[in-house]
Amino acid sequence: MAFSPPNSPDVENPLARLSAEELEQIGREFDAIHDEVFTSLGDKDSEYIRNVIALQRQLALLARAILLGSRYKPAWLLGTGVLGIAKILENMEIGHNVMHGQWDWMQDPQINSTSWDWDSASTKEAWKHSHNYVHHTFTNIRGKDKDLGYEIMRIDPRQKWKPVYLLQPFYNVILAAFFEWGVALHDLDVDAVFAGERTKKEVLHDLKGMRHKAWRQIAKDYIAFPALSGPKGFLPTLTANFTANIIRNVWAYAIIFCGHFPDQCYTFSEEETENETRAGFYVRQLLGAANIEGSPIFHVLSGNLGYQVEHHIFPDMPSSRYAQIAPKVKEICERHKLPYNSGRFGEQLWMVQRTIVKLAFPGGRVTKKPGPYKPVDDDAVVRPLIAV
Repeated sequence: MAFSPPNSPDVENPLARLSAEELEQIGREFDAIHDEVFTSLGDKDSEYIRNVIALQRQLALLARAILLGSRYKPAWLLGTGVLGIAKILENMEIGHNVMHGQWDWMQDPQINSTSWDWDSASTKEAWKHSHNYVHHTFTNIRGKDKDLGYEIMRIDPRQKWKPVYLLQPFYNVILAAFFEWGVALHDLDVDAVFAGERTKKEVLHDLKGMRHKAWRQIAKDYIAFPALSGPKGFLPTLTANFTANIIRNVWAYAIIFCGHFPDQCYTFSEEETENETRAGFYVRQLLGAANIEGSPIFHVLSGNLGYQVEHHIFPDMPSSRYAQIAPKVKEICERHKLPYNSGRFGEQLWMVQRTIVKLAFPGGRVTKKPGPYKPVDDDAVVRPLIAV
């Protein structure tokens, strides 16, 4: 299989130096990491996810209690902040990862990808198809991965420019604020009906589920809990809940965009991924994702998607193990002279926003060559590509 980086003839292919034998060796090394982790899963791992779920529920309960006094500004501010954190935990470290099947090995009937549902507008069935299957199977393959710009934004210079992209800096802001609703509409995949990939009946079924979830969230956050605060606290609690949802949406947007769309992430054509081997799949995931550096608390709040590289290589691995395997993945990259994409949160977010603005206009090119992983120190960051 052949790979090529973004649209520039002078950019070195990071896999050009790999023989078929070396590529397969990389695949075996990644398989060994996967097997080592899964043979060691046990009580400590299950205790971790149960503790996170318990913490999230306690924070949500605490926030709701504080917001009973939301007509007072200190209670509004504290309750809104705590509720925002609770919603972030519920979506990122719990909902996203449980529905990925990361905890199915526990055989817990509740903490299971088949039964878990989350506090989000997307139905679990539509999201798992769109995200777990389509995105994680066809990661960064142009025309196949529908999460590449979410079909509404041009984030790669080889995407054909359309006049509507002139508006993407503006609707990008709206998408960030109401990210859960944007993802839900994206998961409906209405375009697939016209392409013959989905039936109208399937879309209507998902739309019905989305409507049910939307009503449930509206009833919970904007009717029931505000009503508990009494007449004087109704509106303050409603605005607190609305703000907490915005906090969760913006955070999820930022983490996801920083893990997929910064400069150093590669995209691929369908032709380049024909006859892809398991080893080739691993390396495509490696090159198509980027990590975000941060503290342990940051990683928990990001659903451990700060380890987006590790997550894309092993999406079914419990998120709490990504920090453990990250040094091994980096070592493989160093030894085989492959880029290990990583950067600070603010830098990654700036790259993404700059790209969204610049690629709203026709054109776009790559101005820097990628390079192999070259560690300087523990804080070294490799940024092989700059898309402009």
